[in-house]
Amino acid sequence: MPRIIVQQKDFDTGAELARLNAGDVGGISSFIGVVRGEGKITALHLEHYPAMTERALMKIADEAMARWPLSDCTIIHRVGTLHPGDNIVFVAAASAHRDAALRATAFLIDWLKTSAPFWKREDFVGGDTAWVAAREADEAVAAAWVK
Repeated sequence: MPRIIVQQKDFDTGAELARLNAGDVGGISSFIGVVRGEGKITALHLEHYPAMTERALMKIADEAMARWPLSDCTIIHRVGTLHPGDNIVFVAAASAHRDAALRATAFLIDWLKTSAPFWKREDFVGGDTAWVAAREADEAVAAAWVK
């Protein structure tokens, strides 16, 4: 069963990868997203509705498990206030075959980037704030996964 966690605290990537390395695993693929500062962002605030978010994340993880022969997958997404350099998301997939693990990880992160029910607000140097909208380039990449 996929591991889905939404939390404020940071995650231990080593422990998460070790947990996935069980059974008939030939490869584990992972992605770690980090808050970018680009010299002007001072903080990123992530909000969500817990029950809705966890259901949506489990649904997409189940879809990845159905599309590829995975032994397991993990999605950990942080919420609250984060700063440049902080980990924001961890996605990993384990399979007997590297291609399945790599493709599932890409699928999951593309979905998270465009469709996950999180609301993000950036704080900028100087005091301005702005809500983050999905970018067309990200939407185009995610659209390629639609069956």
